[in-house]
Amino acid sequence: MERENAWKKYDQKALKAVESAAQGYKAFLDKGKTERECAAEAVRMAEENGYLPLAAAVKKGGGVRPGDKFYQVQMGKAVMLFHLGKQPLEKGLNIVGAHIDSPRIDLKQNPFYEDADIAYADTHYYGGIKKYQWVARPLALHGVAVKKDGTAVSLVIGEDDKDPVVGISDLLIHLSQEQMAKKLSEAITGEGLDIMLAGRPLKGEDKEPVKAALLKILKDKYGLEEEDMLSAEIEAVPAGKARDYGLDRSMILGYGHDDRVCAYAELAAMATLPEIPEYTCCCLLADKEEIGSVGATGMQARYFENAVAELMALTGEEGDLRLRRALAASRMLSCDVSAGFDPLYAAAFEKKNAAFLGRGVCYNKFTGRGGKSGSNDANAEFLGRLRKIMDDHKISWQTAELGRVDLGGGGTIAYICALYGMEVIDSGVPVLSMHAPNEIISKADLYEAIRAYAAFLTDMGGR
Repeated sequence: MERENAWKKYDQKALKAVESAAQGYKAFLDKGKTERECAAEAVRMAEENGYLPLAAAVKKGGGVRPGDKFYQVQMGKAVMLFHLGKQPLEKGLNIVGAHIDSPRIDLKQNPFYEDADIAYADTHYYGGIKKYQWVARPLALHGVAVKKDGTAVSLVIGEDDKDPVVGISDLLIHLSQEQMAKKLSEAITGEGLDIMLAGRPLKGEDKEPVKAALLKILKDKYGLEEEDMLSAEIEAVPAGKARDYGLDRSMILGYGHDDRVCAYAELAAMATLPEIPEYTCCCLLADKEEIGSVGATGMQARYFENAVAELMALTGEEGDLRLRRALAASRMLSCDVSAGFDPLYAAAFEKKNAAFLGRGVCYNKFTGRGGKSGSNDANAEFLGRLRKIMDDHKISWQTAELGRVDLGGGGTIAYICALYGMEVIDSGVPVLSMHAPNEIISKADLYEAIRAYAAFLTDMGGR
């Protein structure tokens, strides 16, 4: 039952393919540090591979055929790709779905203030983070501010080598006796995650001169007023590029592996499909998973259902009942990362049912907490068919649970998609230091995930 390390099977040709996938992924990760940026990069990749806007086809009306490829974007933060197959949509789609949001620190709507001759920004963290990991490290600012006239101003500060970086200070060790006596979860508070932005006063300004200097920079360089922050989404993320990790370069260190590694693997898999697949294939990239898949861009919204309905109208299969049948007949991999076994923290895992770096793509029959609360818990029949596809294609794969029973747990978008009655199982890449500012994956697992998703899309048939 123990799965072999994938590196052992690679010849020189495979090693080149592994490295090519890793280089492409690192570039994707660097260009997509926010959900907006990631969605834009996904659209760029889709258009490069011949995908056209679904809205344009809807406006034109009809005339679609097997082999046609479309994409749809939801509010700039979620993306869907569809590659039409031979079978009617009513027989279901083969879907690979991931999320493209990651834990981060957001600026509040009224963020700026000055204290002790330093200009700060108030923040509110997003998703599950260990707050102490985000202090005393370089951060970059990514985001968009929308003016009252509708003009959107995008900014990225801290990624270019010539850019300044920002960050959150920590208390010096010499004065940290009280801080060090606290629990890790209490040593740094949410309200204490304020970002230092400036420290030089504006000449001739008596009231909050450092804040005034900060506002002048925003005005001169970006044309932004302080009030424009009321309609802004500015995110603080770790500054710097994804890097090869380990002296053998077998791993990748970077921000946002959860869950952009699965998103990239899906996009790469969609690019390998035959001209006309048997069943319509879909790549679904959702937002807001880290905070419960809520909101108009989260998986609980109905934009995916609406897009499928539009597609069915174009193929002449319109109607609510036919839409329901199509969704219920679909097959899906909910592609989200899994906790990689870490021997330094072995007590958190049940080793026999853990995912290991380098042993391939991971399948979690269930996630959830405690007694599988909040879990999809996939059908054995579906997993049996999936096993055959993986083995037929000689893909390295493994199964896992998310840590020791009763210790913790987590969720994905699987249970939401399963509400339609479709077959769903969680599938992803094992990660070390998950939700930390920098996470670790194996290049081999990325490569096997791409192969696994491509095999699923082409070979998985209906029930």
